[in-house]
Amino acid sequence: MIRIEEVLLAEKPDWVMVFGDTNSTLAGALAAVKLHIPLAHVEAGLRSFNREMPEEHNRVLTDHCSDLLFCPTQTAVENLGKEGITDGVNLVGDIMYDAVLQFSEVAHRRSKIIKDLGLKSKNYLVATIHRPYNTDVPQNLKNILTAFLEIEEPIVFSVHPRTRQKITEFGLDNPQSKIRNLQFIDPVGYLDMLMLEQNARLILTDSGGMQKEAYFFGVPCITLRPETEWIETVHTGWNVVVGSDRSVIVEKTRTMRSPAQSERQMFGDGHASKLIVQTLENTVLAGDPSRQESL
Repeated sequence: MIRIEEVLLAEKPDWVMVFGDTNSTLAGALAAVKLHIPLAHVEAGLRSFNREMPEEHNRVLTDHCSDLLFCPTQTAVENLGKEGITDGVNLVGDIMYDAVLQFSEVAHRRSKIIKDLGLKSKNYLVATIHRPYNTDVPQNLKNILTAFLEIEEPIVFSVHPRTRQKITEFGLDNPQSKIRNLQFIDPVGYLDMLMLEQNARLILTDSGGMQKEAYFFGVPCITLRPETEWIETVHTGWNVVVGSDRSVIVEKTRTMRSPAQSERQMFGDGHASKLIVQTLENTVLAGDPSRQESL
């Protein structure tokens, strides 16, 4: 907060925009409101309804600080309404969908990860784990790793440094040479991950972003958490929430398939960023029409 406040005092911005639900999101929001600078929150209105998650507190507090709230889904708009937030709420879609549409084409041209790992499209699974719910609880982490070993399909497991540390700390190491179906890889860049996701038969993750990317690509997803803020992906049949139950993970992996019919446009039309810019411009002009030429 101190460092952000120093930047705001030096730059004197007309608005501060924060994104998502990280600690830096909340820090930016609090720094802005204390300096009486209008605040815009991108990805507003998300709720997991799990107050044990630090991200949930960050979301709620940031939303209640904000002057403009840019919601990715209608569910997010409704969540805000239930908390009495109706002014400044805008349904714009998800800028992650904008990014996936733009960078998927780039990934196809540049990424060689499918070839480098010797993978065949739709013949492997992608897995990631990073949330404290899974990494900091030995039994949960053991359950998930045990489930991975019981799954008969090849799994590409992108191992977060924190997860790798906990695997070692809890004594859950298993030499890779003895694990035929499980391929450990270091974290990869955005373009490589897009290719891994798009070509996977199924994704297992506790990442909120990957749940959405799975939906964007039409890839079934199993969420290794007890809840999700992206409930729309569950309602449409593309995602199932299983927590860390070993038997359920294995069963759902064997049976999970793409839904026969499903709505595919719940996160906007790929132009969320343009709607956000237009709304900001209109808001600034409404407060100061003399700035028309500069904008």
